[in-house]
Amino acid sequence: MASDAIIRFSISLPEDLLISLDNQIVNQGYVSRSEFMRDLIREQLVEDRWNSNEEMVIGVLTLIYDHHQRDLLQKMTDLQHDNDAQILCNTHVHIDHHNCLETIMIKGTPAQVEEVASKISGLKGINFSKLTKTASF
Repeated sequence: MASDAIIRFSISLPEDLLISLDNQIVNQGYVSRSEFMRDLIREQLVEDRWNSNEEMVIGVLTLIYDHHQRDLLQKMTDLQHDNDAQILCNTHVHIDHHNCLETIMIKGTPAQVEEVASKISGLKGINFSKLTKTASF
């Protein structure tokens, strides 16, 4: 079977659950139940890969930090160089005079990605951090 083949199947739901589902679909701007369900399935597959702790995953660490914080940039760089995960790329945006937004794409096992993200997020001067979990399909 080709990987791009579309297979149709049906799902039985109680009426109140279907009404809730349809409301979510409209509220989130989906064009169909199928698109919504595909995204839910993909989200669960990503979560399962992260829970396996063995497969390679990708995390996107989003940070907002005070770039005037002493030694923060050097510590962030050192942590990115001295870990078991692979840093794929960084983006850096100046928000205002004091704050920068940075994203760091990190590839490795879930434990490796979470470890480097946690270490960077815990540095003094980091005002916000969030790790978005992703994986390839």
